[in-house]
Amino acid sequence: VQLVESGGGLVQPGGSLRLSCVASGFTFSSYVMSWYRQAPGKERELVAAISSVGSSTNYADSVKGRFTVSRDNAKNTVYLQMNTLNPEDTAVYYCKASRIGVYWGQGTQVTVSS
Repeated sequence: VQLVESGGGLVQPGGSLRLSCVASGFTFSSYVMSWYRQAPGKERELVAAISSVGSSTNYADSVKGRFTVSRDNAKNTVYLQMNTLNPEDTAVYYCKASRIGVYWGQGTQVTVSS
């Protein structure tokens, strides 16, 4: 089982990034996929989640209207489009697969700074 995130980096306030998480080793289309983030000194928090077929999503209040989660089950990939980024979005972003088991990626750093 493997989840590999990519797309993080340094971006200026107001900018955008798109994170990707490619899954392998399990039946991706059967799993709820989520994005979490963890800022220095803070607990890991849920950012967004998407149902197995992509019909349902939910978001943390802090990112509603700015972030969009989507998935492509044919590519075993989940995405997080992040717009209007601000310094408070700086964190390591992780993807998570949930069903009977739970799998985590290794994380990708997002830094929002001028």
